[in-house]
Amino acid sequence: MSNKPLDIGEEARVQMPMKTVASLIILVAMGVFAYTELTARLVSLETSRELFENDLLKKSEQVPTDQEQHFLLEDLYKTVEKLQSTQEMNMTNKVNIEFLKSQLEKALNDIEELKDKVRQNGNGY
Repeated sequence: MSNKPLDIGEEARVQMPMKTVASLIILVAMGVFAYTELTARLVSLETSRELFENDLLKKSEQVPTDQEQHFLLEDLYKTVEKLQSTQEMNMTNKVNIEFLKSQLEKALNDIEELKDKVRQNGNGY
């Protein structure tokens, strides 16, 4: 073997079979395509993660609103319970009023009968 230095310059020529050149071009194209797909997938995953984190932040910000709604619901339930008890009391009062009304009518009729008996006795009051 001779120890000739390798001369590489602008005028140097390399011979390669066309099959090897085509294989290299296809290999480089596949590498570029794979890199592009991988980058797109990473961007998609990062975007999804960011959206997920934003949703979590929005939900964590809603906690005071949810608590306020919970308090409002509790107040509404208490108000409804008060209204129901008042309505039940009013129904009881209606029964009492009807009873007292009938008793008063009976008393008024009895008074009229007593007046009639007194008039019949001739006292003239």
